[in-house]
Amino acid sequence: MTEAPVFEAPTVTKPFAWQERAGIRSLEARLPGARAAFSTRLGGVSEGPYRSLNVGILTDDDRGRVLQNRKLLLAALGREPDGTVMGRQVHGATVSVRSRAPSADEPLQEADAQVTASPSLTPLVLVADCVPLVLAAAGAPRPAVATVHCGWRGIVAGVIERALDAVCGPAGRDEVSAAIGPGIGRCCYEVGPEVRRAFEAAGHGEDVLADGRVDLALAVRAVLERRGVRAGRIVTAGLCTSCNPELFFSHRRDGGVTGRQGGLAWLDR
Repeated sequence: MTEAPVFEAPTVTKPFAWQERAGIRSLEARLPGARAAFSTRLGGVSEGPYRSLNVGILTDDDRGRVLQNRKLLLAALGREPDGTVMGRQVHGATVSVRSRAPSADEPLQEADAQVTASPSLTPLVLVADCVPLVLAAAGAPRPAVATVHCGWRGIVAGVIERALDAVCGPAGRDEVSAAIGPGIGRCCYEVGPEVRRAFEAAGHGEDVLADGRVDLALAVRAVLERRGVRAGRIVTAGLCTSCNPELFFSHRRDGGVTGRQGGLAWLDR
């Protein structure tokens, strides 16, 4: 295993907390009835620009190392590798609702959000600047959890709204909790007029768009609140992946040659 560098973890606020198990360092949050976990780049076996806990297969990293990294991460979180559910992310708005894990030879479906009501399954999304979002519905009609890959295209296409519908439907929004994980911050996310126009068309204003930059985490929060999730049940990590190279991979900072972190969730019962 590649030795993880020594670092001073940035301060986070509750319910977020830094955890380290077997050398794997992650940012975790306990939500009502569920757990959210966001991996860092620390504690894995990859080398070079993918050092060290790269969990993204569709990179130029060695596939065997990536698979080993995934096993290490899931073991550290106490989750079974065979229960992981994920999709082939295409920056779209498709949501996959899962009642079972796919077989080993089953191809990945195109989807940017994973939803399940099964406590044995662990939804996973991969990110390297896009925002990982965890949704948890602890109440009626049945507990459910989701992970959502929130890049700018997915946000304006409605992936968050569709994931909310799959988790609880319109009637249960006041019982939904959300954890917004680390992603590129406004500080580092300059965009062109095409992106700005897309956010404006989706109803976002200057709180999200200012000085040629986009605040992705604030855009995620705005969609959640607009769709009925209570502000007090939304928590944000507030960490920029681009500003923290010792902790996170960043597609923009690293010129596309980089690994991926994971956003994971599971029902805690």
